[in-house]
Amino acid sequence: MKDRASTVGELRASGYETLPVKTELRRNLIKKLKLGEPLFPGVIGFDDSVVPQITNALLGGQDLILLGERGQAKSRLVRGLVTLLDEFIPVLEGAEIPENPFDPITETGKRIVTEDGEDAAITWLHRDERFGEKLATPDITIADLIGEVDPIKVAEGRYLADAMTIHFGLIPRVNRGIFAINELPDLTERIQVGMLNVLEERDVQIRGFRVRLPLDVFLVATANPEDYTNRGRIITPLKDRYGAQVRTHYPQEIEQEISIMDQESTKLDLDGHNLHVPVYMKEIIAEITHQARLSPDINQRSGVSVRASVANYEALLANAFRRALRLGEKDVVPRLSDLPFIVPSLHGKVEFEAMEEGQEDKITERILVAAVKKVFDRCFDVDDIESIALAFNDGLTVEIGESATTRDYAAIVKRVAGLKDAVKNMTKVKAETPAAVEFVLEGLHLHELLNKYTVGHNASFSG
Repeated sequence: MKDRASTVGELRASGYETLPVKTELRRNLIKKLKLGEPLFPGVIGFDDSVVPQITNALLGGQDLILLGERGQAKSRLVRGLVTLLDEFIPVLEGAEIPENPFDPITETGKRIVTEDGEDAAITWLHRDERFGEKLATPDITIADLIGEVDPIKVAEGRYLADAMTIHFGLIPRVNRGIFAINELPDLTERIQVGMLNVLEERDVQIRGFRVRLPLDVFLVATANPEDYTNRGRIITPLKDRYGAQVRTHYPQEIEQEISIMDQESTKLDLDGHNLHVPVYMKEIIAEITHQARLSPDINQRSGVSVRASVANYEALLANAFRRALRLGEKDVVPRLSDLPFIVPSLHGKVEFEAMEEGQEDKITERILVAAVKKVFDRCFDVDDIESIALAFNDGLTVEIGESATTRDYAAIVKRVAGLKDAVKNMTKVKAETPAAVEFVLEGLHLHELLNKYTVGHNASFSG
């Protein structure tokens, strides 16, 4: 920072050019595109759909609204726009809002430049400080977003019509930056009307006084389609002012959902235990979310967030860890018998259409079963392992359970003819044997080749 200009005169002598925010975003976006750099690191599944649309909006210099259900990375996309700003920009020191040193817009900024001239001090603002956001709620006022007459300044002798009496709100305070309003429909219509001039004319009106304030702000908003009917709506004139409306979506592929699970889940301290997660268990957790998104018994207007996959995955690993601690085993391996323990996290992330008591558990059971069967069918051709079921024809019964040990499952493999080969193909380490045994037996049951009797967290399979 020492080699940067510290006064307006030094800045002018350096040949520094101040750019409008949209031009700055556009220029840095073009650089990234030419270098082939990812525009939104950490956002998965949007490369061929959402990102190109956002890119076009930025290249076109348009304000942006992101429309999508909960858990579709809208907020992360918005915050990712900050990386397209210059790392540092110069602003007038002492001004109430970030001011262009060459062309201040507030009375305070103009006074500083008039009094100090080329010696007016400047400071350098980091891009992280040029982003502001507000979660829209019905109690937000014009004063919060735009500004209000400051009674203290009036008491000091200034007139109401004096621009120096204004206490600026959130939007002016991110002048020369990005301002995001999350869940825009929750703003009352009166407040939305107040934003019209900010978007179109780039000036503000406070307490009936028209204050010419040509703000340089990139405005972006997010909205949930459900909010249009349940809690509010975006008034047509305001919606019309936004240059582009981009629709987000949930991950369309299981692999994308798994990548998000791995990226977003809390990394657990396993106290020296070894974690092994079979791929098919990750697929089942991701498939549960996908099945919930297809279920007519789940409120699809509300959506089934990716956070459901993350929370379910964390619950699955937590129960596997709890079992390892209880049984004194060093390996933590989730298995199908852990799935009942993800129900609390799943119920916390979905809204059920059915209102009858007890229906939620039945709906959840159907979703879990459908997910397991779908993944099993991707892993096996049931005809290839049908012979395993024949071993049960002579009255063989196998008991499994969430609290059974790895040694118990090794004994099952020895007892059931043909099971060893199927398990071997599904395991990377011996500790994964219980998970593979449960997966194979459950798959045969779902294809009606084995009978299953469940009592609590234990189950028995027979022919």
